[in-house]
Amino acid sequence: MCAAGLASVAYYYFDFRDVKKQNIYGLLSSLLSQLSAGLDSCHNLLSRSHSVNAAGARKPTSIALTGYIKDILSLPGQGPIYIVIDALDECPNVSGTPSSREEVLRLVEELVDLNLPNVYVCVTSRPEIDIRMVLDPLKPHQCSLHDERGQRGDIMEYIRSTVHSDRRMRRWREEDQELVIDTLSERADGM
Repeated sequence: MCAAGLASVAYYYFDFRDVKKQNIYGLLSSLLSQLSAGLDSCHNLLSRSHSVNAAGARKPTSIALTGYIKDILSLPGQGPIYIVIDALDECPNVSGTPSSREEVLRLVEELVDLNLPNVYVCVTSRPEIDIRMVLDPLKPHQCSLHDERGQRGDIMEYIRSTVHSDRRMRRWREEDQELVIDTLSERADGM
């Protein structure tokens, strides 16, 4: 559907290793970039944004970017739009009012509250309490993979493959290799 121009997908991953990918500004910039590439109808909106921000000499604020996202999603006559926000728990929930994570959670609430029939939002995260407190009232379709047998099996297979392919670990006694595989698999907690 995306290749035929009948649907759009925007995907964002909160990467704990990259500070630029741990806040709302990175999320909004990425979503705007991806959506504008796939939706011809939003070029006028982005052109207006470019003009308002001194032809690109100034960066728009997070509030302005949020407005642009909402405007793009609300354009009439669009096919399905899927927004995937992956690893939200990697967005910091540290001091600051509001924290980066709180800002992102507020954005998710705002997008859901638009009640647009063609917009679908998928958020993946570990089930941390602050995230659940915001997402649970939104009446989401929840799917927990942490305790699924397939998830645990995939993690165990990944660990087993890593242990058996590492040169140094291959020299270990078989009992030691199995101990490492079992211990890491038990403590993986779905990750």
